[in-house]
Amino acid sequence: MIYPDRATAGRALGESLLHLRASDPLVLGLPRGGVPVAAAVRAVIGGDLDILLVRKLGVPWQPELAMGAIGEGGLRVLNQDVVDHTEVTPAQLAETEDLERAELQRRQRILRAHAPPVAPRDRTVVIVDDGMATGATVAVACRIIRLLEPRRITVAVPVSSPEALHRVGKLADDTVCPLVPRVLGGVGGAYEDFHQLSDDEVIDIIRSGVP
Repeated sequence: MIYPDRATAGRALGESLLHLRASDPLVLGLPRGGVPVAAAVRAVIGGDLDILLVRKLGVPWQPELAMGAIGEGGLRVLNQDVVDHTEVTPAQLAETEDLERAELQRRQRILRAHAPPVAPRDRTVVIVDDGMATGATVAVACRIIRLLEPRRITVAVPVSSPEALHRVGKLADDTVCPLVPRVLGGVGGAYEDFHQLSDDEVIDIIRSGVP
C-alpha cells in the first residue's frame, strides 16, 4: 500500500478510529509531518486539534536513525540500544541535544503563537504522526502527555515498523496502524508525496484545521 499524501493517509486512519468519535477526542499532531495527518483524522472523528512539540535526536552521521527524542517541559527519552550500537559519545549526544533543543524552542515561539495548548487532562488523546520507524519521537510524546493525566492515550499512525509499534505499545493504551510492513526501509517509502512541510504550511493547517 502506498498513500498519495499525508492528508489521504489521515482520512484512511480516521476511518480506523471511528470508535473514538463519541469520546470527544483531543487529536495531537507531531509537527511537522504529523499535523496534516492529524487534521485529516480530526475531520473524520471530530474533537479538538492541537500540536505536540517533540524533536528526534538523530545519530550525527545517520540523522534518520533516532537515538532518542526530547519534548516540551524538558523531557527526554533515549534509545539506549541505538546509542550502544552506534557508539555515540556523551559529547556527541549532548551536542545533538543542544541543537535540537534550540529548534524545539524556535518551533514553540512560532507555532504556539497560533496554537495555544489544549489541556489533555481527563481527555481521550490521540497522538498522530505520519509514521514510525523507531518510535522514539512518539514514545516521548506519550510520556509527556501521560504526565498531564489524560483519560486514555491512543497512538495512531498510517505506517510503522513492527519494532516501533512494540515499543510504543508499552506506553500507550492503544495503537492503531493500518500498514505494518515486515521491513520498513523508511516512513517516506509509504508515500508518493512526502515533502518536508514548512512552518507556514503547518500554521495554515493549525489555523484552518484543514490538511
